[in-house]
Amino acid sequence: MEHDDVRRVMEFLPHRYPFLMIDRIVEFVEGERLIALKNVTYNEPFFTGHFPHNPIMPGVMILEALAQATGLLSMKTLDALGKPFGEYYLVGVDNARFKRSVVPGDQLMLEAVFKKNRRNIWSFNVQATVDDQLIVTADIMCASKESTK
Repeated sequence: MEHDDVRRVMEFLPHRYPFLMIDRIVEFVEGERLIALKNVTYNEPFFTGHFPHNPIMPGVMILEALAQATGLLSMKTLDALGKPFGEYYLVGVDNARFKRSVVPGDQLMLEAVFKKNRRNIWSFNVQATVDDQLIVTADIMCASKESTK
């Protein structure tokens, strides 16, 4: 089990504030799954305009956090195998189901489970929970492009 902090996360993801949606990697099993966490605070920029009197994290932002978790799983797996990784793009979200709202103070647990990789298209089952309560489930596909560095 591995606990990577945000500095290690930024070694793999190109995102930065305010769009970096992962604070820590809680668990990583190479080629299988990754669990990450996002501490949701009232200071998130989207709360000022998304129901300001009843702040709720936008569903698309939860999906973005889940997509970033898939990126970490893919890139950390490639890195562990000694393979180069480059750009990584969200190309599909299917079967997304939203069960509960996420509000300031919640700790969002993000789980990405690897399904397959064909021709640099990675597929995952993902879910987000808060206090062991299911928030979102979805299937996410991403495309990777080898680094030209």
